[in-house]
Amino acid sequence: MSARKGPYECGLDAAVDVIGGKWKVLLLWALAESPRRFGELRRELPKISEKVLAQQLRELEADGIVHRDVHDQVPPKVEYSLTGRGASLNEALAPLGAWGRTHMTHLEATFPRRHPAEA
Repeated sequence: MSARKGPYECGLDAAVDVIGGKWKVLLLWALAESPRRFGELRRELPKISEKVLAQQLRELEADGIVHRDVHDQVPPKVEYSLTGRGASLNEALAPLGAWGRTHMTHLEATFPRRHPAEA
């Protein structure tokens, strides 16, 4: 959840607010396959810290994109899945993913120029 101080300027502003950050779209992609437990998501995205994963999942849940299902058992079992809103967001992101696949070679080649501190 962002620290917004006013209303959205347009629909794209609202959508980017929900998916902003490095990990949210990757979490949406992972959850599109099937519901996942926290540890499964952590293994699928090995570079994300547990703290950031928990924070991103909380934000997606608060925005109604992800559903957190707590099973009443010992040890506790929690599964995350996409809501209908989350599935529709994933569908909206599909053309963006296709664009990325089409231009991936160029983007990888120009990465050092675009991100000199990370290269």
